[in-house]
Amino acid sequence: VQLQASGGGLVEAGGSLRLSCAASGSVFRITFMAWYRQAPGKQRDLVAGITSGGSTNYADSVKGRFTISGDNAKNTVYLQMNSLKFEDTAVYYCNAYATDSSKGYDYWGQGTLVTVSS
Repeated sequence: VQLQASGGGLVEAGGSLRLSCAASGSVFRITFMAWYRQAPGKQRDLVAGITSGGSTNYADSVKGRFTISGDNAKNTVYLQMNSLKFEDTAVYYCNAYATDSSKGYDYWGQGTLVTVSS
């Protein structure tokens, strides 16, 4: 599985951005996709996730502001980010969890930088 993330950039506080993550390869094995983020000097944290069945979960800090969605036809997951805050500034990483028989594998895309100016 290969993941290609895009959509980061510079935005003013209160603005919006949409991140995209396109999956290719053995996408049929993917059961869960998510966005993580890592700010300088901090650990990488889960932002939002979506299962292959469409169930979603969010970090408390982004609930009500971010929306994760998927387009199965395009094998793409999106993260719509609204009402952005300075503290949302981070490198955002796309993640996919895929299974093969009884084993699970994590795949990561390259990071995309989101910078929110205050």
